Formats: sequence, C-alpha cells, structure tokens
Amino acid sequence: MARDCFYVPLTPMYPILLSGGYPLPTGCCNNTMIRSSGITSALAAERLVQYGANRLPEPETTGLLKIFISQFRSPFIYVLFVAAIASFGLGQRVNALFIFLVLLLNALIGTIQEYSAARAAAALRQMVPYRATVIRDGRAITINTTDIVPGDYVQLVSGDRVPADMRLVEAHELQVDESMLTGESVATLKDTGVETVEDAPLGDRADISFAGTVVLRGRGAGEVIATGSATEIGQIAADIGAELDIAPPLMQRIERFTLRITYAILVLVALIFLVTVLRGDDLASVFLLGVALAVSAIPEGLPAAMTVALAIGMRRMARRHVIIRRLLAVESLGSCTYIASDKTGTLTVNEMTIRRIVLPDNASFDVSGEGLDLHGLVTPGTEGADSSRLQLLAHAGLLANEAELDDGPDGRVPRGDVVDVAFLVLADKLGMDYRAVRTRCQEQGKVPYESIHAFAASVNQYEGGYEIFVKGSVERLLEMCAHARGVDGLDRAKIEQQASALAQAGYRVLGLARRSVNIVPAEPEEFLSDMEFIGIVGMMDPLRPEALAAVQQCHDASIKVAMITGDHPQTACAIALQLGIADAEMEPVTGQQIREAANSGADALHVLVENSRVFARIEPHQKKLIVEQLVADGEFVAVTGDGVNDAPALRQAHVGVAMGRRGTDVARESADIILADDNFASIVAGITQGRIVYNNIRKVIFLLISTGAAEMALVMLSLLSGMPLPLLPIQLLWLNLVTNGIQDVALAFEPEEGHELQRPPRAPSEPIFNRLMLERVIVNALVMGCLAFAVFSWQIGNGATVEGARNITLLLMVLFENVHVLNSRSEVTSIFKQYFFGNPLLLFGMLGAQGIHIAAMYTPGLRDILQVAPVTLHQWMQLLMIALVLIVVDEVHKRWSGKTAAIVGS
Repeated sequence: MARDCFYVPLTPMYPILLSGGYPLPTGCCNNTMIRSSGITSALAAERLVQYGANRLPEPETTGLLKIFISQFRSPFIYVLFVAAIASFGLGQRVNALFIFLVLLLNALIGTIQEYSAARAAAALRQMVPYRATVIRDGRAITINTTDIVPGDYVQLVSGDRVPADMRLVEAHELQVDESMLTGESVATLKDTGVETVEDAPLGDRADISFAGTVVLRGRGAGEVIATGSATEIGQIAADIGAELDIAPPLMQRIERFTLRITYAILVLVALIFLVTVLRGDDLASVFLLGVALAVSAIPEGLPAAMTVALAIGMRRMARRHVIIRRLLAVESLGSCTYIASDKTGTLTVNEMTIRRIVLPDNASFDVSGEGLDLHGLVTPGTEGADSSRLQLLAHAGLLANEAELDDGPDGRVPRGDVVDVAFLVLADKLGMDYRAVRTRCQEQGKVPYESIHAFAASVNQYEGGYEIFVKGSVERLLEMCAHARGVDGLDRAKIEQQASALAQAGYRVLGLARRSVNIVPAEPEEFLSDMEFIGIVGMMDPLRPEALAAVQQCHDASIKVAMITGDHPQTACAIALQLGIADAEMEPVTGQQIREAANSGADALHVLVENSRVFARIEPHQKKLIVEQLVADGEFVAVTGDGVNDAPALRQAHVGVAMGRRGTDVARESADIILADDNFASIVAGITQGRIVYNNIRKVIFLLISTGAAEMALVMLSLLSGMPLPLLPIQLLWLNLVTNGIQDVALAFEPEEGHELQRPPRAPSEPIFNRLMLERVIVNALVMGCLAFAVFSWQIGNGATVEGARNITLLLMVLFENVHVLNSRSEVTSIFKQYFFGNPLLLFGMLGAQGIHIAAMYTPGLRDILQVAPVTLHQWMQLLMIALVLIVVDEVHKRWSGKTAAIVGS
C-alpha cells in the first residue's frame, strides 16, 4: 500500500527539478502560464514505478462466504440455534424450519451491510479527475491523472478538478471550491504569496490546492506534493475503509436482553429438571419437557417480528422521502440522543443569498427568497425607503461580476463564484435582465478580485459615458471614497457601524461604489479614488425554511443538536443562534482547539465536546474525532452531512444521514439514511418512526416473554403441587407456534401512539427489559399461570380425565394470548383509549390464531397428535370470561404505574 502514497514538502531539490533547463517552445499552449519546464518523462516513469499510481487505495474486501458466516456470531443467534436444534430433536420440524429461516434472513441483511465501506471508497475514487495538463520535457501535455507523480508541474484552468495535492507556484484570480473538504460555502481564493504553516486548517492553506476540489475561476499552476492516499481526500478514504466495531443500538440492547433471558431459562429449566427427577419421573420425558419449556420461553418469533417492524418503518419513511439503506438504521435513528449536523447544505441551502441592503442614509431593504429562488421580493425595511433607489447598486453588483445563470432542465444552473451569482439573483428580483444590462453596458476593462486588494472592479459604458463599479470589503472601499450617495459628505463611522451590525448578525458584508470617468482608463486601479459609496449588502447562506422547526422538535424530544462546520466561528455562532442550537453565552469550539485537546488526552477532548454545540473550522478527521468522543461519552449519535468531508463521521456514527439531492456519492454511500428531498425536517419523521419501531419491538417482546413465562409458571405450579403436567411438550410447542407465528408479527404493524416525541430518548444504558416491562411480565404471567392452573386443578378435582383437563387448559391459554395481545398494544395507554381498529391486521391475527386452534380440534390426525377435542360453546364462553380478567389486571397496573411515575417525576 506504501506504493500508492507519497507526500513531500518543498525542498531545495524541487527548484532544481522544476528548472531543468529545457527551453520553452515557441507557441506552446498556455505559454503565458509556464514558469517551469517540469520534470523529464524518464524521471516521471521512474517515480511512477517507485511511488505507485495516483489513485486512492482500495480496501481489502472480505469474501461473501466469510461475511455470511460472521453474521452468526451473536448471543442472540446462539440461543435461536439451540432452540432450532432442540425443536428438530423433539420432532417439531416446522418450528425448527421457521427458526432456521429467521436466522437465514438476518444473515442476509447483515451481509448486505458489509459492502457499504467498499462502495464508499469506490465513490471517492470517482472524485479524482481522469485527465490533467502537466509540463514534462519543457512542453504541456495531457495525461491520465493516475500517471501524475510527485514533482510534476500541473496547470489548472477554470472548470478543472485538481488531480493531486499541489503547492501553487502561480495563481491568477484562482478561486477553488473546497466545500467538499472544508464545508465552506464561499470559494477559496488562492494566493502564492502566503506561506502556510504546517498545521494550518485546510480552509486557511491559501497556497495549496487539494485533489478533487474544483477550480471555479482563474488559472494556476503548481508542483505536486502528495498523490494517492497521502492526499487529503486519500486520507478520508482511509478513514472510511477502516474497520468499525460500533453495533447499532437495537442490536446492543437485543444482545444484552438475550443473554439475560438465556441465563433465566437455564436456571428455570434446571430447577424443573431437578424437581421432576426428585419425583421419580422418566428421565427422557423430563429432558423432553425441559427442552420444550426452553423453546417456548425463547422468543424465536422476535427476529421475524423485528424485521417486519423495521421494514414497515422503512416503507413509512419512504413516503416522507427518507430512503433507508440499512434496515436497522430505522430504529437506530429513533434511539439517538445526539444529532451532529453539518451546516453547509444541511441546515443551510449552500447558496449565498443577499438578504439585506443598507444605503448610506440608513434606508434599508429586506430581500426574501432562498438561494437561486427568483420569486423573492425586495421590500423596504425602513420608512420612506424606495426600491427604485437600488438600480445603481444592482448594476454595480452585476457588472463587476463574472458569474452566469444558465437555464437547465431542473431550473437555473449557476456558473461562477456564489457571491457573484447572488448579485445576479438580486437583479432578477428587482426585475432586471442581467444579460440585457451587460449587453447595454459593455465591459471596457476590469480589475479581477485579489485577496490582497479585497475588491473587484469593472469599467463599463454607462448612460453615455463610462463608469467604474467596485465591490469588495467595506473597509477597503471606504478608503477609495470621498462621498456617499444620497447624503452630504462621507460619514465613515456611520457606514462602519452599519457593516458591523450586519456582521454580528452573521451576514457576510460587501460594499459597492462607483465613479464616472470620461475615458476608458488604461489602468483602472489609478482611478479608484474620489469614489461615491453606493451601499452595503448583507449576504448569507440562508437557513433551510424547515430547519428551525425541526431543531425545536428535536429539543422537545430531549435530543441534543450540534453544528459541525468548516465555516468561520462567528458565522457558525450566528447560524446556531438563529436555529436555537446555541445561546448567546455559548462559545464555539474550533478545529485548532480540537487538535490541541486530542494531543492533550481524552479528558481535554471530553470537556470541549461536552460543553459546546458549535464546532467551527473543523477538518474531516476532527469531525470524526468529535463523533468518536460522543460515542465514548455514551451518546447514541446521528451525523448529517452532504460532502466528502462528512463521510468518515457518517460511517463512525451509529446512524449517518446524507442529503440526496446535493449530497456527494461518497456521503450517500457512507450513510445509513438518505434524505431524498434534502429536508432536515425529515429527520424528525425518522426519529418518530424509529421510536415507533422500537416501541413495537418492545410490545412483541412483552407478548412473547410474558406468555412464555405464564407457561413456565403453569408447569412449575403443577410440579410443585404433585399434579400431572398440565400441558404436554407437543402442546407447549403448538401453543408457542400459534401465538408466536401469527399475533406477534401483526403486533409489529402498530401505528404511532401520538406521544413518541413528547418523551426523552432512552438512556443508552437502558435495557429492553426495563423495570416497567419486568413488572408487567411478572403481573400478567402470574395471573395467566395461576388462573390456568386453577382451571386445570378444578377440572381434575371434578372428575375430568387428565387429557380432558389438558384440552381445556390449552384452549384457555390460547384465549389468554388472544386477549393479552390487546394489552400489549401500549405500555401506558388504556386499551379503552386506543382506536380498536387502528391495526386491522392484529384483529385478523387474533381471529386467525383462535381459528387455527379450533380447526385443529376438528381435524383428524392433527387433533390426535395434539390430543385435543372439540368443546361446547358454553365452555368456550366460560373460558373467554376468565381470559378477559387479564384486561382488568393490566388496566389496574397501567393506572398504578402511571400514578407512580407522576409522583416520582414531581
């Protein structure tokens, strides 16, 4: 793997290599950009062999068979395997086959999940361009990017994707979109005059261009300093391909639950075995009974019901434009206690928008509409403000401008810097055709934007003469201006105060100015004085309209929300304050602080992460460190994002949520959930569905465990009283198959109860079998077991045969479970307050379970195997009345537990 990566800082060797003495041929393409003859083809071939191709490393893939086998390494699977083998040994081939099918289904689901890392790495490779222009042997040639080597001199022009990490030697108006790495909305202006320190954040490395980023404007050239996996994008690929050992929260709880239930079953079976042996029963029968009880108590219907519940949640979420890539992610999102969200493209629209305009006389205007939406309006923000006064300001913004807005099949397609695009959108909102204005006001000259100058200017024909329009930083423009439009003189302090107020509100502030000239200046820079200040615009990457409400709903559900971005801390704080993620007192944590804390130890990082919800100037690996720390702190973490910079954190989290429209392939392949409509609010729907799924799984567990415990209580009471076994092993297995095979799956279709988001998330340490469920299982199991034993004893005492008493007892247990499934629909809500027909499938399941058992009583052969016989309607009604007692008992417990919870809460 070492052959695929190379990183080297600039050393004295490189100036020698890059000035190899080859004369530049006359007429060479891009002749004005060539400052080096590059390396020789021979040296390039030698380095290609030595250091390997410029491609991202492919992670080693595990064979399908090995992945499939690994899915069976779970305590839950072990318990079910034992149950299946025991069922087969008892002759219950149908039950054994059912369990084996469930095991196979779960293994297939797990196998599919293992491919996510490989697909994510493959998507990353597509971010690297295929062809690039380099200087070799003194001439410009185009080669495959895989053939680029350290020391190559690469040329960049507008529209190129950077083929490798490069230290720039030339940069002419070079602006690069690095949002995929830094999360920054605004393009980075490259500057070869800046010497970057070694540990500078990615967004501050002005003299470095990174592989996979896009040149938006200008030209540049530089020497390759990193290829393959040594590039920044290559290091991200390594993070994605790393082995992860984070189990989904549902599986963590299921594993803990199955371990406990396994121990409990072993203890009870051992106790029953001991009692029956002491009674002198046949050892073969005792063993058969013990295994049958174990199979009955183990909820073998749980995997199928769990899969159904997850699939139902997946379909319901799909209706909300939420695509589930991994089935368990449905419940995982509902389990989350912490959402770490990217800002750019997730909470904001990733389109710079002019939202506020302030003129020198304090007249202000508000601009509506988000991003490229041309339907917004410009409305006066102060009394007497007239939007007709904005014509000159809009002309200045669209003429000192290199962007275009093209018409595409899906709407407007921007080309150029997002700041320039924002001025074109403003012009449209003011009813201007920017192309017509540009045609009428032909450009005669320009001063391109340079960071050192902090402004851009153009010279245009304008109203019979010539006009110089300038846009840039307010401070720089004030130095050029002698007066302001609409007022006497120039009140610099007043304009600076206007700009400061906008900046503190989170706006990016730009000023505009003009000057009339009689001739076209040969050097426009010489005329940038004695100008007239036109006004200020406040620009913002606007919030998604639904984001504020979605964040508030998360807070209502006691879910922590944090923002992790590569943007400036002041901008991040302003956005977080608007969304309610942070308050005015909260200090942002920067990438530099994360780096220092990571070097200081886990405690320092823990303190930083715990005390803030705003993380700014964060680099990709640092975002992953934050997620790792949150997981270590016991949080169940969901991470949202849409860029390559989000991919490692998306994979590291319990559940990754990617944006579908704007998200990169890497983000989508790394995520568990994709928001097809890029709607942050859809996460709330996902949380709701996740909690519904988890609640339904708990309902299934309660039904299965309480009925299994009732069966064991019935047998234990009979053994302790010295009476015959109330149910035969084959009858226990039949009872288990009827109830588990029909009603539990139907229970997984339960709709929401309505209070899912009114409760805090479950504590990460909370087991599935918590105190409330334990209480309900004990109460309901004892009632069912004791009543069934009483009926069996009464039958024997009144002269019934053992076979006849067992027949009645078996029917009563089926009726108990039919009634008990209604109690299982809610842990806290009374059965009389639920919509009875809210889950029609459950009603059909109840009727089906009872119908199958009654049919077995009349079916020759089957009734002989089960040793059952028909009963009279009067007997059936009597047993039904006894079974309905269970509803009264559970209603009393719900009322008592509700009052207890209220007292504890107060």
